[in-house]
Amino acid sequence: MNRTHALPLTDDEIHVLVDGRVNAPDRTALEARLAQDPAAQATVARWQQQREQLRGLYPRMLDEPVAASLLTAAQELDASRQTARQWTRWSGMAASVVLSFGVGWLLHGQWQLHQPAALLAKAPVVTDFVRQAGLAYAVYTPEVRHPVEVTANEQAHLVQWLSKRLGKPLKVPDLTEHGYDLVGGRLLPGESGARAQFMFQNAAGNRITLYLGTVNAAPPGSGAPQETAFRFSADGAAPSFYWVDQGFGYALSGQVSKETLLQLAQATYRQL
Repeated sequence: MNRTHALPLTDDEIHVLVDGRVNAPDRTALEARLAQDPAAQATVARWQQQREQLRGLYPRMLDEPVAASLLTAAQELDASRQTARQWTRWSGMAASVVLSFGVGWLLHGQWQLHQPAALLAKAPVVTDFVRQAGLAYAVYTPEVRHPVEVTANEQAHLVQWLSKRLGKPLKVPDLTEHGYDLVGGRLLPGESGARAQFMFQNAAGNRITLYLGTVNAAPPGSGAPQETAFRFSADGAAPSFYWVDQGFGYALSGQVSKETLLQLAQATYRQL
């Protein structure tokens, strides 16, 4: 008797398996097809690992009830969630990972709701930029085989390509003095155009990323941020030091100590 070969699972079908958002009969059918699809099995394992890594950033918050005030605030953050969904489509993460990340961010916002208006006046476009930098870090640094699109062996091509796509001459900082070598880089989507990510790694395998790109398309005097001071953010998927220079943003992110990240960010800032 010939064995019937099932159709390969689609990304949407893999999503529902990883998320657990499927009824028992459908799950049984999907799992039967999964058993005949080694490529899908590898994808499921990878996405489950990414899901648990991101959920691990907010282990206590995930079980806490969402306050009524945060449900109201969520309406104002709908645009940010749309951006997170865009990252989901690019990265292949399960939707629940992004939702878990969003819950952590909204719970962080509970503190902000009670602060003076002056503290809430931070430009949302910069806040979104830093959050996207952290999410890009969380998505790509766990990758073993494909952490970057272009490797450090083709650094000249990488810089030329990304400079053309971002419309600005770019430069890769040399962080070897601090123990970090360039892994490579990739092109990423942004709300106001293309963005880029350079990835670095030390001898212990720890990775940091430099995320950069335009953070606003508005002319000077319009109220959109043209410059920001050198700042630290511990919010989101990874701690980051960031700054904006004439509408072009830079964010160095990594799961390292604040002191180490500051040294790396200062070295990066001096070279750029």
